[in-house]
Amino acid sequence: MKTPSFWNKPSPSAEAPYVPAPPQVAPDFSAEKYTVPSARGSVLRQWDRSGENPSIREVQDHVQKASTWVQPLQQQMARVIVGQEQLIDRLMVGLISNGHILLEGVPGLAKTLALKTLSSAIGLHFQRLQFTPDMLPADIVGTMIYNPRDGTFSTKHGPVFANLILADEINRAPAKVQSALLEAMQERQVTLGDETYKLPDPFLVLATQNPLEQEGTYPLPEAQVDRFMMKVIVGYPNRAEERAILDAMAVTEPSLDVQSVVTGEDIINARRVVSSIYVDDKVKDYIVDIVLATRDPKPYGIDLNGYVQWGASPRATIGLTLAARAHAFLQGRGYVTPQDVKDLAYDVLRHRIAVSYEAEAENIASENIVAGILEGLPVP
Repeated sequence: MKTPSFWNKPSPSAEAPYVPAPPQVAPDFSAEKYTVPSARGSVLRQWDRSGENPSIREVQDHVQKASTWVQPLQQQMARVIVGQEQLIDRLMVGLISNGHILLEGVPGLAKTLALKTLSSAIGLHFQRLQFTPDMLPADIVGTMIYNPRDGTFSTKHGPVFANLILADEINRAPAKVQSALLEAMQERQVTLGDETYKLPDPFLVLATQNPLEQEGTYPLPEAQVDRFMMKVIVGYPNRAEERAILDAMAVTEPSLDVQSVVTGEDIINARRVVSSIYVDDKVKDYIVDIVLATRDPKPYGIDLNGYVQWGASPRATIGLTLAARAHAFLQGRGYVTPQDVKDLAYDVLRHRIAVSYEAEAENIASENIVAGILEGLPVP
């Protein structure tokens, strides 16, 4: 039974001061680690089956044509957002894979600005919802308004009827309000009275949580957390990025204008291409093994010391496959590699794994569980 190396660490001192910061993510493991030096250049060629299957060559051609907007969009985002490459990449992954994103980070890390800039560069309708304890479900989805003149009801659509929704500090509102997003997120529709209204397409919900000031907050229900494809931890910028932010934003009127370089139709077309990206059977088995190892790691020879209370649901299998395909699309490839899976594993799994009380006592987070599984499973 293999025990991950980072389990064997001294217990933290009970008198150590608490520093509020996002959990430390164990370093990811590159596919190069499992490849001999002379063969490292052929890691991608190993999974490129375009020379063997004509249909894969067609997918590769479709990806090249459908992804021409990726680089211009990244360039427009970089004009406003300094650093935060992972945040921008995950936003684009969620957009073209039709998956919602939960962000966690301290205030002031450009979460709102990133989504607003993305909507401007795509030419989509953007709405920001500031969640508060006194918020009502009608403030999100809308309501029926009675007209006393003719005795009829008229429908007033809420701000959820937009392409990109920023649910800022979603854990500030009670569960009744949080659940109002459930139907919109899962079914892409809203029911008001006896009528059901379709939401615009594309539709993406980006919700934020503040890891600080947990007083007066309402933890998200597990049913709602599981509907987010990814949970992304947003960290602080480095020194060079902080200086670039100072130069660009320390003015009374910073330049935040971007050009619209892609349309909603391009995004919808990209989603169709993403669904056709080739995933080898070995990579599919690798994804399934990762998810199953979060539930019962012993059959895979991984000893997690009972640190997992419950593992990821089948939504994790679906989400990890879609996210890996979207990541390959952004790289201009028509096929998925194991490294695509490993790059997205933390974001897809961290909010779907519940650690035990023993793990919390030893400061072991779900990221450490994912790192232990990736370390223990053989890479195809």
